[in-house]
Amino acid sequence: MDIRWTYAFIDRPAPHADRAGEFWTAVTGTRRSAARGDGGEFTTLLADGSDACVKVQGVASGGGGAHLDLCVDDVAGFAASALRLGAGTVAEHDGWAVLRSPAGQLFCAVPWHGESVRPPVVRGSRLDQVCVDVPPSAYDAEVAFWGGLLPGWDAPPALLPEFHVLMPPAGLPVRLLLQRLEEERPVSAHLDLACADVGVTRARHEELGATFAAAFDHWTVMRDPAGGTYCLTGRDPETGRPPGRPGGS
Repeated sequence: MDIRWTYAFIDRPAPHADRAGEFWTAVTGTRRSAARGDGGEFTTLLADGSDACVKVQGVASGGGGAHLDLCVDDVAGFAASALRLGAGTVAEHDGWAVLRSPAGQLFCAVPWHGESVRPPVVRGSRLDQVCVDVPPSAYDAEVAFWGGLLPGWDAPPALLPEFHVLMPPAGLPVRLLLQRLEEERPVSAHLDLACADVGVTRARHEELGATFAAAFDHWTVMRDPAGGTYCLTGRDPETGRPPGRPGGS
């Protein structure tokens, strides 16, 4: 089934969700919606002149992380397809469902409400990717699952052999990266931003309260003011691709 739109969800411990929302609205040039949910745990980052593609959730337990919301015309049909491919059901709600990939990564199937206009690049960067960090024993099955669930998404050659990128059709705002870990540990997920200049973006984020964690050849690991890990990557914010490459992570 076609994915009509994608959302990156920023999951942070409930006591720190407001601080996370403040930081990420500044990073993405957005404003927060009114809180909703049984406990006011959900907010959407609204972009003027375009459709939202980022949301924040205050979680009751754990350290948080990130997940994808996949917007479809037929939530029940999409969920059934995911189950056939090896997903599990976590929770069923009125009109939407929380699912779990074979490796254990949460994602949601939600109704499409006509979103179609991708937000612009803000200060040389764009939040455009959810990266799922997968233990090596589960990696091949996870790649097969997501490839089956997202059949219209391109899988160009990745920058490194431990990466598998899935790029959605043109116009969808958030893509998926699977990263094979070196060690066995539970699956997790984080956000990635494509940056025209990683150093400039890092400095801006530190002014907003983020802290530096580690630097690698192609990305820099940061922590937002709520303690959540994310990465600044050296990719074209318009296309999501590394400079000079027709595809990849």
